[in-house]
Amino acid sequence: MAGEAVWGIDIGQCALKALRCRPHENPKMVVADAFDYIEYPKVLSQPGSDPAELVGEAMKQFLSRNSVVGDRVAISVSGQAGLARFIKLPPVEAKKIPDIVRYEARQQIPFDLNDVVWDYQRLGVGGVEEGFALETEVGLFAMKRDAVFRALEPFLNHDIEVDIVQLTPLVLYNFVLFDQLDELPPAEEYDPDNPPESLIVLSMGTDTTDLVITNGFRIWQRSIPLGGSHFTKALTRELKLTFAKAEHLKRNATAAADPKAVFQAMRPVFHDLLTELQRSIGYFSNLDRAAKLNRVLALGNAMKLPGLRRYLAQNLGLQIEKLENFRSLVGPQVLTAPTFQENLLSFGVSYGLAVQGLGKGGIQTNLLPREIIKDRLIKRKKPWAVAAAALLMLACSISYAAYSLAIGSVDPASWKQAESQAQQLAQNAGRLKTEAEQAKTNFQNTDEIGRHLLSNVEGRLRWLELLKAVNHCLPSDPPLRSDDKPVPISERNELHVTNLDCQYFEDVSQWYANAKKWEVVGSRSPQPQPQPQPNTQPAPASADTGGVPGQIPGATAPEGASLTPAPQAEGPKGPGWIVRLEGYHYHNADRINQGAQYVRNTLIHNLLHEKVDLPAAEGQGMESVSMAELGILCPVLVNPLRVYDVEIPDPTAAPETEPGGMSHMPEGGMLGGGKVPRPPSTAGGATTGGTIRLKRFDFTVEFCWQPKLPSERLRLRLEREKAKTATDTAQP
Repeated sequence: MAGEAVWGIDIGQCALKALRCRPHENPKMVVADAFDYIEYPKVLSQPGSDPAELVGEAMKQFLSRNSVVGDRVAISVSGQAGLARFIKLPPVEAKKIPDIVRYEARQQIPFDLNDVVWDYQRLGVGGVEEGFALETEVGLFAMKRDAVFRALEPFLNHDIEVDIVQLTPLVLYNFVLFDQLDELPPAEEYDPDNPPESLIVLSMGTDTTDLVITNGFRIWQRSIPLGGSHFTKALTRELKLTFAKAEHLKRNATAAADPKAVFQAMRPVFHDLLTELQRSIGYFSNLDRAAKLNRVLALGNAMKLPGLRRYLAQNLGLQIEKLENFRSLVGPQVLTAPTFQENLLSFGVSYGLAVQGLGKGGIQTNLLPREIIKDRLIKRKKPWAVAAAALLMLACSISYAAYSLAIGSVDPASWKQAESQAQQLAQNAGRLKTEAEQAKTNFQNTDEIGRHLLSNVEGRLRWLELLKAVNHCLPSDPPLRSDDKPVPISERNELHVTNLDCQYFEDVSQWYANAKKWEVVGSRSPQPQPQPQPNTQPAPASADTGGVPGQIPGATAPEGASLTPAPQAEGPKGPGWIVRLEGYHYHNADRINQGAQYVRNTLIHNLLHEKVDLPAAEGQGMESVSMAELGILCPVLVNPLRVYDVEIPDPTAAPETEPGGMSHMPEGGMLGGGKVPRPPSTAGGATTGGTIRLKRFDFTVEFCWQPKLPSERLRLRLEREKAKTATDTAQP
């Protein structure tokens, strides 16, 4: 049934919209091969109009131009005419869910169940473990029986068999789920605490506006009693116009003689619509605090009203997108038609109905009365049942006669030799297959032993290569000659590493998910920050500092000005080590290159771009290996703090002199009378007695290390060279 063509017919207050779709070879696409758009002479809610007559004339015109014979037909009814409830069930046996839903239906539906048509469906969240359904959410939908038959009346009058009756908000959900939300994670990976981004669908009709909020797994909907006709009525009331003239003026507001007066007359409706949307979105946000609301998709021809989308976007603080095309719908004959393009915003409901009819919708409930379905099945199957019984009798007779003739003509001895040969061939094939499997297993075992032996030899080099690479990336000054003056401490290219730690992860993407926020692509020159009280030692880790050693009281922001976040690229995955370097430096006299920026310009930069000379895989000579080839990825400076003042012993200060002229020298020093004169230290900071005041910056650098053995690096290099050679050969 889901493979047939489907007509989605939406009888609105202003026009009849119909779209015929059929399956595409790509399951994520459908083909549109026919459509129709018939606008009534009057709006159904306009004073003096006869809705039954107007809809009947539109149906005649539709059938005169299109045929529905052999196709399924799906129709929609207004969300205000039905009831939708979303119920979260306690853990229960999966087979008992229908009984619980039936009980909930009696509680939730405020009418006798015999007077309504209702249906339910489990939504795409939760799971089943050992026969018990956990975190199950059920959508319960109902509509009064007389309202369903009123919606079916125009079709019954023209002998059109309707197969699906659906509420408009659920039709819109099926549309956006199939056409707009095409990058959802699998249902088993759905996390209610961190759900996908939600899409707000705002479909404005003539009398009502359907608001649907969904993240693809959960749905919330509300019908707002405001639509395009309310703008027309406001113009009728304020400018003293007839309904027809006011409707024409609304559609051509920018071309009016006084556009300002037109928009001023409609301003109260703008405000009322905004108020209802703010109240509805706020209520939903209180129900689902984990929801992420950023996008609004505008549907309905009423959303073409000039200035409406901009007004709502500015006051809601959300991006309101106008539908430009259908992503998963093909069919150039329909999509390029001027009438379809002009009324594209109004075909979302017809599209969603066709999607459900083709079996591609997220919600497949049907409010078509069960007695109608049952009568159609019986009517259709009666002739087939009689024909099937007759054919069965005939087939049995023919089969009996054929077998009787066959038994008499078969000689078992003539087949005996062929059967024996076939059995022998089957035995030989089985034996050869077993031998092949055994040989394959032996080869795999031998190969595994060889790989273990090779990894044991090369594996001894991994940590030595890591330590050499880290040491190579640390900044350093060239060696001083005998006549060179010592470089001031605050100008030395030095990073003092106090701790190196490693931790193994089965999947390093868990680390990268937290570490990527510290990746930066640039920064402004850091400005020195005055400290209220100098500290000589970093404060211990505590709850006040986020558990990071080295936090200085009062230092609540990272060193430097604004940092540009790195692009959100896909990080490393799979097993690996996370290496953590902790240390400090005194290179903070340069106002441009100091604190966190100095660490980025030296250690971080080198870990990204440097190469180190390592023994070649062939065992001869050295080779230049980049950090990425070594497996060092994504270095980050974690939680950079402020530069702060410290006092350290002056390495160049003169020893103090004891009373009596005896100088106090360090152990192993020379004794002598009187003081040995020595100038005060100027090694990059202010001196105080035997200490020197410097500016210190504490850092913590982490990076991912997924070790690559020399043989692996050689193999990857050969593969790249082979690919490059193939590319060069392919080019003319």
